[in-house]
Amino acid sequence: MQLKKFILSTYVRTNEKIRSPELRVIGPAGENFGLLKLADALAKAKELELDLIEISPSAKPPVAKIMDYGKYQYLESKKQKAAKAKAHIIETKSIQVKVGTSEHDLALKAKNVSKWLEEGHRVKINLFLAGRSKYLESTFLRERLERIFKLISVSHKIAEAPQKSPKGLTCVIERDKTAQIKAEAEVNTQKPDPKPEPAK
Repeated sequence: MQLKKFILSTYVRTNEKIRSPELRVIGPAGENFGLLKLADALAKAKELELDLIEISPSAKPPVAKIMDYGKYQYLESKKQKAAKAKAHIIETKSIQVKVGTSEHDLALKAKNVSKWLEEGHRVKINLFLAGRSKYLESTFLRERLERIFKLISVSHKIAEAPQKSPKGLTCVIERDKTAQIKAEAEVNTQKPDPKPEPAK
């Protein structure tokens, strides 16, 4: 089977490009060939009609494996893709509310915010201020922001306190995992013990 060429995200030395005079060598089936001089390791790889690949250059001595380089690239590429898929990217989502946003619309926005927080993202909440609303008291404006906070179903905390922005007032919230765990623990402790089964 002919393997396709894969480009790895890190440079890997192979065969004559390896610089270390001694290597700890692993065979194609995982067998341990022990500590070999570079020339002996290259000869062993040539004997098996495979490549000598430096897989752990920072180890002392470096570790090399004898295997087909095309297969090595394929396996490493799969590992990198799997790791990338598992890595969770935290984004800062954004919503905008107004001083007069209705309770219905706030509830819909709060639902989205709850979903984003559940996924681990941060959320920027922009209180849009137009015209005279820019000059309203800060206490009143904070109360307007707190309207949506009360509708968010996921435990959260202020990551960036409300501050003036070009559009009005902006704050950033994020999930409060500690509060969430505590709330779940309290719910579990409040659950009544199951009734004992009647004796037969």
